[in-house]
Amino acid sequence: MKTSNKQHILFRYLFVISVILLFTGAIIYNMFKTSVVEAKEWNNKADSILTKETVLPPERGRLLSDNGSVLAANLNYYTARIDWTCEGFSSSDFRANVKALSDSLQVFCENKKSASEWEKELMAQFEAHNNKAYPLFKGLTHSQFLRLKSFPFLSLPKNKNGFYSDPIVKRVKPYGQMASRSIGFVGEVKDMEGQHGRSGLEMALDSLLYGVPGVKRRIQLTNRIVDWESTPAVPGYDITTTINVQLQDIVETELYKVCKETDAVWGTCVLMEVQTGEIKAISNLEWSDDLQDYYEGRNNAVLGYEPGSVMKPISMMVALEDGIISDIDAPFADGRAVMEYGESIIKDSHSGAVTPRQIIEMSSNVGMSKIILKKYEKNPDGFRQRLEEMGFFEPFNSGIGGEQQPKIAKLGHANRDRVALTRMAYGYATLIPPLHTLAMYNAIANDGKYVRPHLVKKLTRPGSDHDSIVPITYVRQQVCSPENAKKLRIMLHDVVWGKSGTARRWVQDENVEIAGKTGTAFTVNENDGTYTDEKRLAFCGFFPYEAPKYSCIVLMRRANRGAAASSGLVVRNIAAKMYACGLLGTNDNYDTSSGSKRNTLTNTPYKKSPNLFYQSNSSQIGNLRTFLGLGETLMYNAPSSSVSGVPNVCGMTIREAVVCLEKVGLNVRFNGAGRVVSQSLAAGSEFKKGAIINLTLEI
Repeated sequence: MKTSNKQHILFRYLFVISVILLFTGAIIYNMFKTSVVEAKEWNNKADSILTKETVLPPERGRLLSDNGSVLAANLNYYTARIDWTCEGFSSSDFRANVKALSDSLQVFCENKKSASEWEKELMAQFEAHNNKAYPLFKGLTHSQFLRLKSFPFLSLPKNKNGFYSDPIVKRVKPYGQMASRSIGFVGEVKDMEGQHGRSGLEMALDSLLYGVPGVKRRIQLTNRIVDWESTPAVPGYDITTTINVQLQDIVETELYKVCKETDAVWGTCVLMEVQTGEIKAISNLEWSDDLQDYYEGRNNAVLGYEPGSVMKPISMMVALEDGIISDIDAPFADGRAVMEYGESIIKDSHSGAVTPRQIIEMSSNVGMSKIILKKYEKNPDGFRQRLEEMGFFEPFNSGIGGEQQPKIAKLGHANRDRVALTRMAYGYATLIPPLHTLAMYNAIANDGKYVRPHLVKKLTRPGSDHDSIVPITYVRQQVCSPENAKKLRIMLHDVVWGKSGTARRWVQDENVEIAGKTGTAFTVNENDGTYTDEKRLAFCGFFPYEAPKYSCIVLMRRANRGAAASSGLVVRNIAAKMYACGLLGTNDNYDTSSGSKRNTLTNTPYKKSPNLFYQSNSSQIGNLRTFLGLGETLMYNAPSSSVSGVPNVCGMTIREAVVCLEKVGLNVRFNGAGRVVSQSLAAGSEFKKGAIINLTLEI
């Protein structure tokens, strides 16, 4: 019996030893196979892992306004997750804190889900234990994620609660749709790594904003393989633009208001600083049948269109510089409203324009044609060549994506070419982007200095102490003489203030003297090339007249009013609001005895108007609507609150929040920039009219 037990035990030992030897042999065999027989293959595989290089995308630079406010930037957003299966997960801590955690989550998501619902959901996920990446919240900002991390249970060390986050980089625009099209968008671009600009400034300045990609590869350390940056990525430049946020808001608001009133298909507006060529605001609104409202559409400011009569002052500039005319008050035309030229009949909607000054004031096609024909009838292409010498066709490289140059066809000596010349003189048979028209008017306001329009002010490399300032440049130092520029300014002033001026009824403002020119052009049927009844309506000018500070152009399509009552009205409203906000500098032309502004030409006082606008006070932000340039008309309908009491404005831009809160009678104070992340009065709570609500903004 003892012998039998002994043999049985020995057999079991032998079996165990045999199994161990078998596994040892298998290990030795595989080690030999790997290190000797298949050594080359495994070495190659290891080399491929360790030598493989991966592109390290750089951090995209920010787009900033002229005062450094962020227009577009990359921000990290977070998806907060819980891994119920992580090693070291403390079930006891979770059970002990789940009620407190649920209460905190109810407050965090602003009562969208009750504490009991949160507890039920969390317990169900915990007991199932089948979700390694349970998404608690998505799209959290950094501050929201830090707040979440402070809640009961989630504040424990990561190895005990399984709480972690997945960061996602997004390109955000703190001011929402403001100048959105001009700022542009980013996305994937064919045959290019990473996110690149696809429109607007993002596209035009992509090479600067994108930065320089880095390179990373895996290296072998003593006990592990780690990622190592062999070439660090160089972040893109922060680009300070010329856009002024307050002016941008004023321009968008006034363009929207008149587009809405006139049922325009689209409208575009550019506001530029006369002496520097800095584009301070640019807006492109287009009607959407789906949205039943206007949205930031394509950038029509840089696309070519037949400009209509806003071309006449440019033609007159050529005439003055060429000596065709010198005295703008000397009779030149016969005042007739119809002119037959070849097979063409040129008409005016009125008659009586005799002098060059009257030709511009009354917008006479006949008179403008006669002036240009006097020199260029025998050489029709000479007019185009003269514009080319003046730099009219040169690219601006303004920084706006999709910028086009003016197009005027070369002419021969046939009769049809002479007819085409007359049409070019008053704004047909040409394709001229509004920005190029504006630049020439800006030169008139700037004593003939043809400054180059631009959207970029300076470049800053993150971490660098030096900025690269973009200098003011000129297409031509003088596109015309100061004397001729002065004559042109007088003629453009007559358009608004003369007794027969085409803009006199709509563009005159009692506080700001505006000079400029209206323009109307029929649109072409794309199918057969014939003109339709649909019109494009323009106004281009500058203000204040005595010392021009800003130039502005507005072009609208299919508005139900004339050029002065649509595009001209936009310019007048912009100038008036800028004056009301104290943005036109000091006003020296006041009658100190009566307190009213005086017309500098007639020396008569303007009538004081009722308070359409109110003066802002830079020493206090009490009048927030004026500070933000909101005025009396809203550009977009502010989101309405879904609860009674105090509206919930978290997530809105400051502009939307002010509209929403003032509408119910609250006074607003705020700090920070970007979108609202918290409000001092809880959403839905009761309040007294006139109560103050403090908002915290974050980019």
